[in-house]
Amino acid sequence: MLQTRIVIENVQPQLDAGAFFIKRVVGQSVMVTADVFPDGHDVVECCVKYKHEKDKSWQEVRMTHVSNDLWSATFKVDKQGFYSYFVEGWVDYALNWQHGTERKIQDNQHVKSELLEGAEYIQAILKQADAKEKEYLKKVAKYFASEKDYDKAVAEAMSHQLHDIFKKYPTRTLANKSAELKVYVDRKKALFSTWYEFFPRSASSEPGKHGTFKDCEKLLPRVAAMGFDTLYFPPVHPIGEVNRKGKNNATNAAPGDVGSPWGIGSKHGGHKSIHPELGTLSDFKSLVKKAKALGIEVAMDYALQAAPDHPWVKEHPAWFKWRPDGTVQYAENPPKKYQDIQPIYFESEDWKNLWQELLDTALFWVEECGIRVFRVDNPHTKPFFFWGWLIEQVKKKHPDVLFLAEAFTRPKIMHELAKQGFSQSYTYFTWRNSKAELIEYVTELTQTNQREFYRPNFWPNTPDINPYPLQNGNEAIHLSRYFLAATLSSSVGIYGPVYEYMVSAALPGKEEYLDSEKYECRVWDWDLQNKLTHVISKINQLRHELPSLQQTNNVEFCQTDNDQLIAYYKWDDDLSDETLMIVNLDPYYAKQGMVRLPIERIGWQPVTVIDLITGNSYNWDKEWNFVELHPALPFHLFKIRK
Repeated sequence: MLQTRIVIENVQPQLDAGAFFIKRVVGQSVMVTADVFPDGHDVVECCVKYKHEKDKSWQEVRMTHVSNDLWSATFKVDKQGFYSYFVEGWVDYALNWQHGTERKIQDNQHVKSELLEGAEYIQAILKQADAKEKEYLKKVAKYFASEKDYDKAVAEAMSHQLHDIFKKYPTRTLANKSAELKVYVDRKKALFSTWYEFFPRSASSEPGKHGTFKDCEKLLPRVAAMGFDTLYFPPVHPIGEVNRKGKNNATNAAPGDVGSPWGIGSKHGGHKSIHPELGTLSDFKSLVKKAKALGIEVAMDYALQAAPDHPWVKEHPAWFKWRPDGTVQYAENPPKKYQDIQPIYFESEDWKNLWQELLDTALFWVEECGIRVFRVDNPHTKPFFFWGWLIEQVKKKHPDVLFLAEAFTRPKIMHELAKQGFSQSYTYFTWRNSKAELIEYVTELTQTNQREFYRPNFWPNTPDINPYPLQNGNEAIHLSRYFLAATLSSSVGIYGPVYEYMVSAALPGKEEYLDSEKYECRVWDWDLQNKLTHVISKINQLRHELPSLQQTNNVEFCQTDNDQLIAYYKWDDDLSDETLMIVNLDPYYAKQGMVRLPIERIGWQPVTVIDLITGNSYNWDKEWNFVELHPALPFHLFKIRK
């Protein structure tokens, strides 16, 4: 049993009573708050202690009282890996003595006995004090012990200098501490990334010719010039030939149909092999290396499923669930059917070997080709604790590796995947279109405890999702949706050529692309440039220049008097960069309205707002200011200059 007089409650941030770690990236801070109080009225002091997993000793930062027994302190994380932290509190008897003595002095009481007691507190910290402090403390102790120096003693008893020294060298009698909590620190790309997706087999500019990794290399300068730092490929492994899908998801493939790359595995190999029509493993390594030289990381698709002719099916039949008729139930997500995919049976008795093979597969691409980013297909259909184990094992050896969870499912499931260690997560942004929906969703992501563990990646479209607003949508809706995604979230991605060329024809009544690239090769004019490619490139450039856009959580929505205008203010942690975004949500008509500056944050002062897209600037000297946005360029990206 611990003897203490201190209660420590409600330590934040923490997840599920410390069952999971919170997340940060290198250079960010962790603000810790806690309710700390004693019995009675004695003076309480407290601190946050923290250390990196490789450090031997704890560092500490003292907490500041906020109000009503709530205390706060902040520490910075500057290395990748785990940090531990906890709150420690104590009754500080020296400060308590000073506070009580000061009140008696103010009441004109004689405090000779109290001064002698103060000399004992001074004696207790002499060994800790430096030379200058020691000289001062000895002088004060002499005053406290002398009748003739009573007036000097009273003055020093109430001095700030003595208070500061007592605070610096606390007496931690009967201290208490909270449970240890953890924060995992990633490299910056876990928080800030700009993704571009295309199918390597569509990289050829020649109709009827299957694209190769060599063709992809030719496109790297274009991707880099547009400001994308992550190039994501759908699976590059051999595609199954049994039950191969035809064009537009046809059940039976016609001769020459290339099938879905997510139907992984054939006579040419499985998850550690390259689809032969794309090239060789050496070709892929060359592509990854050349991309890196241009500041681009290649993200691989990590899809844990198998085509019926995947080598695993024969070599490890226990990894699949067989039905009485000797077949395996293909994957389904009603009404969608995936006859070309056999789910992996994670409840197999041979699960340990299965898990090890899946880990070895991820490590193969990390160690053989230098892959540091994985987009994980449908992680919510595999056990949560498998992901916690796999991500931990990979990051033990390679802490730079990041995992994006592609899970469009129920909120708590998406949250659990993030808690298990996924670095980033897909979101519901794709289906949030109105002003009210956007504000509600972004507020949920940034103002609840999701901000501590759920790193959103906003995608206006994916090969699987052709959202209704984009179907046959005009240029304005494509401009505004990318702008919203790229400025509300610090991580953003697009399914590239389809988006920038506004190819959005859909299967009737479905959020799916007509003539989907998932089931056939497409030919794109990679030399074509248009307004979308130009504006997207400019937005991406500004994202890399503006620290306020390289984080998600520091956002505040501003009032407007028009529901078709949405405005939001963002800032970086040290307020060195402040931006204001205003978007016209109507893709057909110009909208006018008044926008209120966030004066509670920026202060009541005239400001200059500079539109970094057009170069225009405006002097705003009022709380409410007029804006007008036309669908031709439906947004402002203002830098605020005070």
